[in-house]
Amino acid sequence: MSRIPQSTGAPVRTFEQRFSATRRGARLARLLAALQLDDWGHPRGAAVHDAVTLVVAELAANAVLHGRVPGRDFALLLARDDDRGVIRIEVSDTHPARPVGVVPALGGDHGHGLVLVEALTVGWGVRERVGPGKTVWAECRARERRQSRASAHTGV
Repeated sequence: MSRIPQSTGAPVRTFEQRFSATRRGARLARLLAALQLDDWGHPRGAAVHDAVTLVVAELAANAVLHGRVPGRDFALLLARDDDRGVIRIEVSDTHPARPVGVVPALGGDHGHGLVLVEALTVGWGVRERVGPGKTVWAECRARERRQSRASAHTGV
């Protein structure tokens, strides 16, 4: 199934669900990811919550728009790894095509999703999966960045 890097001590908590490859399925994936983040102690409005929710929304939308195979669904896996300080997002679909780069077409209305994923994550990529298709994964920091005293006072 998934290839979550093994941590050394703290447990890795996971959430896994399959969704229909429809707009409704993509929306439900985003909403359930948001609920799971709340349950893990990352409330709405926190940078971690917002980043992960947006990445899930983009990857789920891509699975529905570009990775859809009629009659097949897509899967979402969230893994919170406290040792590594990341939340890993994996979205798997059954279409063989792989995402192409992160540079959107000039003047286009589409193609900005992977640019957002690149900006919000500490890393992302694509890998083969068991069965047809691929898995697009991304990792977001699970801890809020703390401001230094100097930057807190200067607004930097």
